[in-house]
Amino acid sequence: MPRDKSISHIRVNKAIKEEFLEKGYEGASIRSIGKRAGMTSAGLYRHYPDKEAMFSAIVEPLITEIKHWTGNHIKKKNELLELDSPRSDIFNETFVDLVKTVIVPRKDEFRLLMTSSKGTKYENFIHDFVEGNQSEFFEALRIMKEQGFKVKDIDEEKLHMLLSAYITACFEPIIHNYSDEKIEEYMDTIQDFFMPGWYKIMGLN
Repeated sequence: MPRDKSISHIRVNKAIKEEFLEKGYEGASIRSIGKRAGMTSAGLYRHYPDKEAMFSAIVEPLITEIKHWTGNHIKKKNELLELDSPRSDIFNETFVDLVKTVIVPRKDEFRLLMTSSKGTKYENFIHDFVEGNQSEFFEALRIMKEQGFKVKDIDEEKLHMLLSAYITACFEPIIHNYSDEKIEEYMDTIQDFFMPGWYKIMGLN
Protein backbone atom coordinates (compact mmCIF):
# COMPACT_ATOMS: atom_id res chain seq x y z
CA MET A 1 0.00 0.00 0.00
CA PRO A 2 1.22 3.53 -0.66
CA ARG A 3 2.58 5.43 2.31
CA ASP A 4 1.17 8.74 1.10
CA LYS A 5 -2.27 9.16 -0.48
CA SER A 6 -2.05 12.91 -1.07
CA ILE A 7 -2.90 14.52 -4.41
CA SER A 8 0.74 14.15 -5.47
CA HIS A 9 0.21 10.39 -5.46
CA ILE A 10 -1.64 10.64 -8.77
CA ARG A 11 1.35 12.42 -10.30
CA VAL A 12 3.71 9.80 -8.87
CA ASN A 13 1.71 6.91 -10.35
CA LYS A 14 1.63 8.63 -13.74
CA ALA A 15 5.43 9.01 -13.63
CA ILE A 16 5.87 5.37 -12.57
CA LYS A 17 3.69 4.13 -15.41
CA GLU A 18 5.49 6.26 -18.00
CA GLU A 19 8.94 5.19 -16.78
CA PHE A 20 8.16 1.47 -16.80
CA LEU A 21 6.43 1.60 -20.18
CA GLU A 22 9.40 3.39 -21.71
CA LYS A 23 12.27 1.51 -20.05
CA GLY A 24 10.82 -1.71 -18.62
CA TYR A 25 11.17 -2.70 -15.00
CA GLU A 26 14.88 -3.48 -15.16
CA GLY A 27 15.77 -0.27 -17.00
CA ALA A 28 13.65 2.03 -14.83
CA SER A 29 15.25 3.99 -12.01
CA ILE A 30 13.95 5.68 -8.88
CA ARG A 31 15.87 8.84 -9.77
CA SER A 32 14.26 9.03 -13.21
CA ILE A 33 10.78 8.39 -11.82
CA GLY A 34 11.33 11.14 -9.29
CA LYS A 35 12.40 13.53 -12.04
CA ARG A 36 9.25 12.75 -14.03
CA ALA A 37 7.12 13.33 -10.94
CA GLY A 38 8.96 16.53 -10.04
CA MET A 39 10.29 15.31 -6.71
CA THR A 40 13.39 13.80 -5.13
CA SER A 41 13.98 10.10 -4.62
CA ALA A 42 13.36 10.69 -0.92
CA GLY A 43 10.00 12.17 -1.83
CA LEU A 44 9.08 9.05 -3.77
CA TYR A 45 9.79 6.87 -0.75
CA ARG A 46 6.93 8.61 1.06
CA HIS A 47 4.67 6.93 -1.50
CA TYR A 48 6.33 3.53 -2.03
CA PRO A 49 9.16 1.71 -0.24
CA ASP A 50 10.96 0.50 -3.40
CA LYS A 51 10.77 -0.02 -7.17
CA GLU A 52 9.10 -3.41 -6.85
CA ALA A 53 6.28 -1.90 -4.80
CA MET A 54 5.84 0.80 -7.44
CA PHE A 55 5.43 -1.74 -10.22
CA SER A 56 3.06 -3.87 -8.15
CA ALA A 57 0.90 -0.87 -7.30
CA ILE A 58 0.30 -0.22 -10.99
CA VAL A 59 -0.43 -3.78 -12.17
CA GLU A 60 -2.02 -5.45 -9.14
CA PRO A 61 -5.44 -3.76 -9.46
CA LEU A 62 -5.68 -5.06 -13.03
CA ILE A 63 -4.56 -8.57 -12.03
CA THR A 64 -7.19 -8.56 -9.28
CA GLU A 65 -9.86 -7.61 -11.83
CA ILE A 66 -8.68 -10.33 -14.23
CA LYS A 67 -8.84 -12.95 -11.48
CA HIS A 68 -12.27 -11.73 -10.40
CA TRP A 69 -13.63 -11.87 -13.96
CA THR A 70 -12.09 -15.28 -14.59
CA GLY A 71 -13.50 -16.68 -11.35
CA ASN A 72 -16.98 -15.42 -12.17
CA HIS A 73 -16.67 -16.70 -15.74
CA ILE A 74 -15.78 -20.20 -14.59
CA LYS A 75 -18.52 -20.20 -11.94
CA LYS A 76 -21.19 -19.12 -14.45
CA LYS A 77 -20.06 -21.64 -17.04
CA ASN A 78 -20.07 -24.53 -14.57
CA GLU A 79 -23.51 -23.53 -13.30
CA LEU A 80 -24.83 -23.49 -16.86
CA LEU A 81 -23.30 -26.91 -17.49
CA GLU A 82 -24.92 -28.36 -14.39
CA LEU A 83 -28.28 -26.91 -15.47
CA ASP A 84 -27.89 -28.63 -18.86
CA SER A 85 -28.16 -25.25 -20.62
CA PRO A 86 -27.95 -24.92 -24.43
CA ARG A 87 -24.46 -24.79 -25.92
CA SER A 88 -25.06 -21.24 -27.12
CA ASP A 89 -25.54 -20.12 -23.51
CA ILE A 90 -22.57 -22.09 -22.16
CA PHE A 91 -20.13 -20.61 -24.66
CA ASN A 92 -21.72 -17.18 -24.92
CA GLU A 93 -19.00 -15.55 -22.79
CA THR A 94 -15.33 -16.05 -23.73
CA PHE A 95 -11.92 -14.52 -23.03
CA VAL A 96 -12.68 -12.01 -25.76
CA ASP A 97 -15.14 -10.50 -23.28
CA LEU A 98 -12.37 -10.36 -20.67
CA VAL A 99 -10.33 -8.23 -23.04
CA LYS A 100 -13.24 -5.95 -23.94
CA THR A 101 -14.59 -5.37 -20.44
CA VAL A 102 -11.55 -5.58 -18.15
CA ILE A 103 -8.32 -5.13 -20.10
CA VAL A 104 -9.20 -2.44 -22.64
CA PRO A 105 -10.04 0.11 -19.89
CA ARG A 106 -6.58 -0.58 -18.40
CA LYS A 107 -4.53 -0.92 -21.57
CA ASP A 108 -1.41 0.81 -20.21
CA GLU A 109 -1.33 -1.37 -17.12
CA PHE A 110 -1.76 -4.49 -19.23
CA ARG A 111 1.04 -3.44 -21.58
CA LEU A 112 3.25 -3.02 -18.51
CA LEU A 113 2.37 -6.53 -17.43
CA MET A 114 3.05 -7.99 -20.87
CA THR A 115 6.05 -6.00 -22.10
CA SER A 116 7.79 -4.44 -19.09
CA SER A 117 7.65 -7.00 -16.28
CA LYS A 118 10.95 -8.84 -16.82
CA GLY A 119 12.73 -8.97 -13.48
CA THR A 120 9.49 -8.98 -11.48
CA LYS A 121 7.29 -11.77 -10.12
CA TYR A 122 4.86 -11.04 -12.98
CA GLU A 123 7.16 -11.88 -15.90
CA ASN A 124 5.56 -15.30 -16.44
CA PHE A 125 2.00 -13.97 -16.29
CA ILE A 126 0.78 -15.51 -19.56
CA HIS A 127 2.26 -18.94 -18.78
CA ASP A 128 0.74 -18.93 -15.29
CA PHE A 129 -2.60 -17.68 -16.66
CA VAL A 130 -2.67 -20.47 -19.25
CA GLU A 131 -1.78 -23.09 -16.64
CA GLY A 132 -4.63 -21.97 -14.39
CA ASN A 133 -7.15 -21.97 -17.20
CA GLN A 134 -5.95 -25.34 -18.44
CA SER A 135 -6.95 -26.91 -15.12
CA GLU A 136 -10.35 -25.24 -15.26
CA PHE A 137 -10.83 -26.41 -18.85
CA PHE A 138 -10.35 -30.04 -17.84
CA GLU A 139 -12.79 -29.56 -14.97
CA ALA A 140 -15.38 -28.16 -17.40
CA LEU A 141 -14.88 -31.18 -19.66
CA ARG A 142 -15.46 -33.47 -16.69
CA ILE A 143 -18.75 -31.72 -15.86
CA MET A 144 -19.82 -31.82 -19.51
CA LYS A 145 -19.26 -35.57 -19.63
CA GLU A 146 -21.33 -36.00 -16.48
CA GLN A 147 -24.12 -33.99 -18.12
CA GLY A 148 -24.12 -36.22 -21.17
CA PHE A 149 -22.15 -34.07 -23.61
CA LYS A 150 -20.19 -36.28 -26.00
CA VAL A 151 -16.95 -34.35 -25.62
CA LYS A 152 -13.60 -35.69 -26.75
CA ASP A 153 -10.61 -36.19 -24.47
CA ILE A 154 -7.88 -33.62 -25.15
CA ASP A 155 -4.19 -34.27 -24.67
CA GLU A 156 -2.73 -32.01 -21.97
CA GLU A 157 0.16 -30.75 -24.12
CA LYS A 158 -2.13 -30.10 -27.06
CA LEU A 159 -4.55 -28.14 -24.85
CA HIS A 160 -1.68 -26.08 -23.44
CA MET A 161 -0.54 -25.20 -26.96
CA LEU A 162 -4.05 -24.25 -28.09
CA LEU A 163 -4.85 -22.21 -24.99
CA SER A 164 -1.52 -20.39 -25.29
CA ALA A 165 -2.26 -19.54 -28.92
CA TYR A 166 -5.81 -18.39 -28.13
CA ILE A 167 -4.96 -16.28 -25.09
CA THR A 168 -1.90 -14.77 -26.78
CA ALA A 169 -4.03 -13.85 -29.80
CA CYS A 170 -6.55 -12.16 -27.50
CA PHE A 171 -3.79 -10.14 -25.84
CA GLU A 172 -1.81 -9.17 -28.97
CA PRO A 173 -3.88 -6.11 -29.98
CA ILE A 174 -3.35 -4.63 -26.51
CA ILE A 175 0.38 -5.30 -26.56
CA HIS A 176 0.61 -3.48 -29.90
CA ASN A 177 -1.35 -0.56 -28.44
CA TYR A 178 -4.08 -0.53 -31.07
CA SER A 179 -7.02 1.84 -30.76
CA ASP A 180 -10.17 0.68 -28.99
CA GLU A 181 -11.93 0.45 -32.35
CA LYS A 182 -9.20 -1.76 -33.82
CA ILE A 183 -9.17 -3.94 -30.73
CA GLU A 184 -12.93 -4.45 -31.01
CA GLU A 185 -12.52 -5.42 -34.66
CA TYR A 186 -9.70 -7.87 -33.97
CA MET A 187 -11.49 -9.42 -31.00
CA ASP A 188 -14.45 -10.23 -33.24
CA THR A 189 -12.08 -11.76 -35.80
CA ILE A 190 -10.36 -13.87 -33.12
CA GLN A 191 -13.75 -15.06 -31.88
CA ASP A 192 -14.87 -16.04 -35.38
CA PHE A 193 -11.60 -17.87 -36.00
CA PHE A 194 -11.12 -19.77 -32.75
CA MET A 195 -14.63 -20.77 -31.64
CA PRO A 196 -15.29 -23.24 -34.49
CA GLY A 197 -11.90 -24.78 -33.73
CA TRP A 198 -12.72 -25.18 -30.04
CA TYR A 199 -16.03 -26.84 -30.92
CA LYS A 200 -14.25 -29.26 -33.28
CA ILE A 201 -11.48 -30.13 -30.82
CA MET A 202 -14.04 -30.77 -28.07
CA GLY A 203 -16.25 -32.83 -30.39
CA LEU A 204 -19.16 -30.40 -30.25
CA ASN A 205 -19.38 -29.43 -33.93
